[in-house]
Amino acid sequence: MHWNVDPIIFSIGGFGLRYYPLMFILGISLGYMYVRKRLEKNGMTKEHAESMQNYIIAGMIIGARLGHCLFYDPEYYLSNPLEIIKVWKGGLASHGGFLGVLFAIYLFSRKWREKPYFWFIESILPPTVMTAGFIRLGNLFNSEILGKVTDVPWAFTFTGENTPVPHLPRHPAQLYESIAFFSIAFLLHILWKRNVETGKWHLGKGLGLTFILTFSARFLIEFLKIEQSDFEKGMILNMGQILSTPFVLVGAYLFFVNIEKIKGFDFLTKVKAKQKIKTTVKSKPKVTKNKKNRKKKRK
Repeated sequence: MHWNVDPIIFSIGGFGLRYYPLMFILGISLGYMYVRKRLEKNGMTKEHAESMQNYIIAGMIIGARLGHCLFYDPEYYLSNPLEIIKVWKGGLASHGGFLGVLFAIYLFSRKWREKPYFWFIESILPPTVMTAGFIRLGNLFNSEILGKVTDVPWAFTFTGENTPVPHLPRHPAQLYESIAFFSIAFLLHILWKRNVETGKWHLGKGLGLTFILTFSARFLIEFLKIEQSDFEKGMILNMGQILSTPFVLVGAYLFFVNIEKIKGFDFLTKVKAKQKIKTTVKSKPKVTKNKKNRKKKRK
């Protein structure tokens, strides 16, 4: 299949609507509707959902940008720190984005204490992985994150002018990841309703399974991609696989170990009640006998 899709849908003046941000916005919007419904079902309000959405977007973008700069080209960005904030030039790393979301929800859970941290995290897992699937579709429209040359019948030949490699049939690695992420998101939705929402699973188990499935898929599909950076050439495992490995290991720990029974994880698995301000009632000053006698003499 020859792939030469223009990444810009249409242009008006100097503005052009691109597929990549559209896929990003679509994932975020559908995720917001999903999370809002889940929060409202558990007694929370629209304000909770909007606040959570703001935290997630900020955490995802900042984390993904810092992840790209520090994981894939630290020498350049540390020498040119102002380039880090130029997100519009491209360069987002999914591992960093995931870490950014985890930290953002931690900050959110400290502000809104209706549920513990892990409950909030596990409530957003299906739409988070789904959004990753939409982002990979955006990568496909951009003809980036290309696969290796292959002769499989469903291979894509990227023939765009900006394609940095020879126009040969390649694995549609972006599509592989997108399908994998959509499938995992659907599975997580089913398992949440059956196990997490009903209390059959301990908190953290859903996150553990998400790490195992999502980053194992990422690890395996990386074998079918070309190198994203020059320094990866000659490496047994590329940077995507190296970064995915600790996620899988942490995921296995969270899945098999009930962290609700470990005291050190109390701040993540239990609700910390807001401190109540004690109000003290001022008692009337005691009147001594001498003061009583003085009052009588005055009369």
